[in-house]
Amino acid sequence: MTYNDTLDWMFSQLPMYQRQGKSAYKVDLSNTVLLINHLNNPHQHFKTIHVAGTNGKGSSSHMLASVLQEAGYKVGLYTSPHLKDFRERIKINGNEVSEGFVTGFIKRNKSFFEANQLSFFEMTVGMAFQYFYEEKVDVAIIEVGLGGRLDSTNIITPEVSVITNIGLDHTQFLGNTLETIAFEKGGIIKPNVPVVIGETQKETKPVFIELATRNSSNIIFADQQLPNNYLSDLIGDYQVKNIQTVVTVLKILQQKSYTISENNIEKGLLKVIKNTGLLGRWQILNREPKVVCDTGHNREGLIYVMKQLSNEVYNNLHIVFGVVNDKDLSSIIDLLPKTATYYFCKPNISRGLGADELRRVFSEYDLHGDAYSSVDEAYKQAKEMACADDFIFIGGSTFVVAEII
Repeated sequence: MTYNDTLDWMFSQLPMYQRQGKSAYKVDLSNTVLLINHLNNPHQHFKTIHVAGTNGKGSSSHMLASVLQEAGYKVGLYTSPHLKDFRERIKINGNEVSEGFVTGFIKRNKSFFEANQLSFFEMTVGMAFQYFYEEKVDVAIIEVGLGGRLDSTNIITPEVSVITNIGLDHTQFLGNTLETIAFEKGGIIKPNVPVVIGETQKETKPVFIELATRNSSNIIFADQQLPNNYLSDLIGDYQVKNIQTVVTVLKILQQKSYTISENNIEKGLLKVIKNTGLLGRWQILNREPKVVCDTGHNREGLIYVMKQLSNEVYNNLHIVFGVVNDKDLSSIIDLLPKTATYYFCKPNISRGLGADELRRVFSEYDLHGDAYSSVDEAYKQAKEMACADDFIFIGGSTFVVAEII
């Protein structure tokens, strides 16, 4: 199979949460354990840092990778979802896994995958661990895909576990209270492994303390540590909390004899995009008019994005917006500015919510605009309508942003 044939097979025949939703979610780790044993446990041959959370886990993972690269380590980075190309999910020192490795891994193991009906995510985790093992990484940053306790990545015993924050997202899988979601994400806390919690929340703090106590894990709440003055090339206001979390993790690694200097931290945080290729976080696409896209898509993420937007100076605001069909619009719609002109669109996936339906719901909340046949058409119209001193924001879904950048 060619690379594209391989991806078509992976995407179309096996369930994947990002495209299919709930049908892709597995209720235990038995398939992952089966796969990892089949591969002879590659994850046991390199060190890891495990990162979970409702928001900020992607940015935090990339920051950690960037700093460790600056410190001279060979760093694996596993994240999801991808924006443009599947290979974004698996990187070493910012370089994507080769098409040849992806194709070869699937070819060698295809009969096993089919016989055991492995999911897209299970296969991809196995692929990442095998790649990091073969390439002899010093350490790998492993971002949780969904939740934590039952996530396919949760077979590792990391140097440190990280949980950025807890919000009401993916409630159909993880539960509909902050406490139950915290329990699921807290499932990555391992015996005698320190855990860093990014944000102290009164609902979730007792859950994490109980899980850490049960596992004899030292627990540190990053936002209760001394503040720092580090800057990052990830310029969203919300990155301040991620930086605090990352610096707290780095201090633990220093105590574990990782050689990470002050200069490594400063440079690493300022070169995240250059070192790792991260896209879609308050990414400026144009200056006149100013065009920004952001992948924030749940309430907690959009609170920070809209706060950032409110700090901008412009004449008129244009918002290109699309969501997936299981999005609880009532949970985010009050955050969105009524003064904007909206360009409604459907991301080009089966789970995308129709643009006309999105426009209908928004109009009930006094948010107005037109529906367009595609993300590209919506963006083109926004650019045609915008003057040089206007502002265009593109968001609502990772998949909308993916079609623009």
